[in-house]
Amino acid sequence: MVPSIHPEHAMNAPDSRADHSCCGSVQDLAAGCCADHPVAACCGGEAPPPARADGNRPLAAGEVRTPIRIRQMDCPTEEALLRKKLGGLAGVGGLEFDLMGRVLTVDHRPERLDAVLDAVRSLDFTPEPLADGASPAAVEEPPEPWWPLALACVAALGSEAAHWLEAPEWVSAVLAVIAVLACGTGMFRKGWIAVRHGNFNINALMSIAVTGALLIGQWPEAAMVMALFTIAELIEARSLDRARNAIRGLIELAPEEATVLQPDGAWRAVPARGVDIGARVRVRPGERIALDGEVASGRSTINQAPITGESLPVDKAEGDPVFAGTINETGSFEYTVTARAGDSTLTRIIHAIEAAQGARAPTQRFVDAFARVYTPAVLAVALAVALLPPLLFGGEWLPWVYKALVLLVIACPCALVISTPVTIVSGLAAAARRGILVKGGVYLERGRELGWIALDKTGTLTHGKPAQTDFALLSGLDADTARRLAAGLAARSDHPVSHAVAEAARADGLEPAEVAEFEALPGRGVRGVIGGRAWLLGNHRLIHERGLCEGALEARLNALEAEGKTVVVLAAEDDGAHALFAVADTVKDSSRAAIADLHGLGIRTLMLSGDNGRTVRAIAAQVGIDEAHGDLLPEDKLARIAAHAATGTAVGMVGDGINDAPALARADIGFAMGAAGSGTAIETADVALMDDDLRKLPEFVRLSRRTHGLLVQNIAIALGIKAVFLTLTLAGLGTMWMAVFADMGASLIVVANGLRLLRAD
Repeated sequence: MVPSIHPEHAMNAPDSRADHSCCGSVQDLAAGCCADHPVAACCGGEAPPPARADGNRPLAAGEVRTPIRIRQMDCPTEEALLRKKLGGLAGVGGLEFDLMGRVLTVDHRPERLDAVLDAVRSLDFTPEPLADGASPAAVEEPPEPWWPLALACVAALGSEAAHWLEAPEWVSAVLAVIAVLACGTGMFRKGWIAVRHGNFNINALMSIAVTGALLIGQWPEAAMVMALFTIAELIEARSLDRARNAIRGLIELAPEEATVLQPDGAWRAVPARGVDIGARVRVRPGERIALDGEVASGRSTINQAPITGESLPVDKAEGDPVFAGTINETGSFEYTVTARAGDSTLTRIIHAIEAAQGARAPTQRFVDAFARVYTPAVLAVALAVALLPPLLFGGEWLPWVYKALVLLVIACPCALVISTPVTIVSGLAAAARRGILVKGGVYLERGRELGWIALDKTGTLTHGKPAQTDFALLSGLDADTARRLAAGLAARSDHPVSHAVAEAARADGLEPAEVAEFEALPGRGVRGVIGGRAWLLGNHRLIHERGLCEGALEARLNALEAEGKTVVVLAAEDDGAHALFAVADTVKDSSRAAIADLHGLGIRTLMLSGDNGRTVRAIAAQVGIDEAHGDLLPEDKLARIAAHAATGTAVGMVGDGINDAPALARADIGFAMGAAGSGTAIETADVALMDDDLRKLPEFVRLSRRTHGLLVQNIAIALGIKAVFLTLTLAGLGTMWMAVFADMGASLIVVANGLRLLRAD
């Protein structure tokens, strides 16, 4: 993947830009598994069909794209049903599933919308087409009525009491039926739909188990199991809402209204979604900023933590960018809107997180594959337990059928399946709050494996705003003429070194010379014709290649480069070097701390730069880089990354320029620096660091390692509890109550464990 492409490196870069846009959509998501009835809809005996990345599918001629909210769609079980129902429907071109937002996006011919909605309703789902621009995560869920569960609990306790007090059996039976009907109708309905489509999810398994318990006269157990199951569902739904609300909380950061200057000169509060680019907005102290923009007048201090994760407020003055969702702390100011509400940095972050949840992490893929084998195997064991002992060994039917029913409840791999997505979602949300935008669970998991991290120099380890420190004439050319020639060439380049040369000339009142036939020389410098004569402004490498670096000049270049300065030489193609300019960049304090922190985590560091080798080594020594290489072209950086990756060690690459693109694409994880305000970085980076603080790198690695640890814990907990209760049941010691704990109790434990990532934040 390629993070943000900044103009600063154009001096070393080709004109073309590689496209490594990020793929993956939310249709794979199992993290939304369980919303209104989280576990009850989750974890069928078979995995859903492989998801298609239809979110990236271009619309065919005559098609429209309609997002449809389906409140009952909260798990791959419903996704499988909808795919089967809509996949062959005439006029439907593509399906995309966002299970976290419970939104199905359908590509279809306009006249087929009613047929699509009817097909969804035939599955006992309620489709709600969303208006353009509506955010599914922002839709509040209607509260579930509390009285059916309360009635079920009272009736279940009454049935249990009647059994222990040896009341007539019909009393216990009537109370049990009331309990089951009060809170189990939804489960039975979903169970029937699942059975009809050959999918034995927890709804189907629980429906069979409860019905079987009633048929063999286990009235109190059927009632209590149904009530406990519903309570556990409710608790788990509330727990999972924490992960879901982590995204909803981001949406709510930006206010719905902005105070906008009107044509008549008045200021009026208007809906933020209707404000156009170029509008003038006023912000008072304490207000949240509604839209991205650039300060037009006034000064203030802004808390940018919601976007960049910075702990300290940032001073803003005219020309500085501001972001939607951030907090104006002190002064009042006005800003010019630079992006509509739907294109703000905050909105891009939200969309990126939602899309990231759709990319299944490696552990999640393993769990899905395991569940495909596990559930049918346990179902087969349950069937064998019910039939074989009575048929082959003369066992009593009722006790063995009861054991089989207990096994059916234990059989569902809900805790196992839900353990991975809730942990991944929590990790993604925790990273976003720290100003680290991770573009998928695969990168969140892979971060712990990084053995090397390669870094660009300019703008990554250094501030990227060097200043001219030295100037020397090498020929009879007068100083002002030499500086004007160099400024003319430098002004046409966007490289930071060129900026420093051009700015120094302007500061002294020297106008840049007019340049014709300008040409960028990637990794070397620039060329142009001034006054009919061809001139070069380039680095040490370029001067060597053109045969212009004689002994005295070589010594001066070496001396300046040994001081950590970057040197460019002004030379005429026909008679050699005429002047040199030395530029120095300053190292960020955060770079030294970040490198030390990475070393503490056992990760080695590598600097890859197009700058000259001596400067690169000097900077590397200042910050403690393990290995440094200079004079690199884009293909050289790529080769270095490939060489380290060939050793079998995962390699990360941090950069912000076009010339970093090949290396970033080759690295296992590409990190974009300073992505706030950059749509390109947010949309294409594997991991986007929203500000320029490299200390977020070790934060990301630590979060990755903690996420992996929780994933392993959750898998062990889920399988361990299942194994214990399966053993107890086969030994004749298991009860249906134990089965509910084995299923729902394990689910609650792994959900709570996964949510620790949010609590730690």
